[in-house]
Amino acid sequence: MDPSLRGTGYGIIRLAKPHHATLTHGTIRCPAGWDRSRCLVRISQALREVIAAHRPDVCAVEGLFYAQNLKTALIMGEARGAAVAAIAESGIEIFEITPRKVKQAIVGYGAAQKLAVAKMVQRMLNLPELPEADAADALALALAFMQEQGRLSVSAPKKI
Repeated sequence: MDPSLRGTGYGIIRLAKPHHATLTHGTIRCPAGWDRSRCLVRISQALREVIAAHRPDVCAVEGLFYAQNLKTALIMGEARGAAVAAIAESGIEIFEITPRKVKQAIVGYGAAQKLAVAKMVQRMLNLPELPEADAADALALALAFMQEQGRLSVSAPKKI
């Protein structure tokens, strides 16, 4: 899951060969005119619906990043909190992976552009169309988590 107040990306995949199966992906959108509190409720409700429909076993969420603007960081934290609370109440284990580690795992370069991540996600999941940026980030998190589970790693995803 890639949390943001105006566009929270989500994606659920299942291990399969030769390609992992994408069960669902999308972006929870909140119009610019909505109050923050209304957006936080929308994020929580939408994630509860996705969880109820697909029953995932585990969740990977994007780790916190450095923000130069304190107000932006606080708003992002609120969106992340709403999402994490909705996921945690279902009993799903939640792991955090930094954006740099996700990009490194998916593209091979920790400072890769969003478009490069989206194209690689499309290829890895054999998707007919390029996923939207936020959904692509969420799917990349899921793929990176699965990759980390398959190897011994000094820097395993952090459980939250």
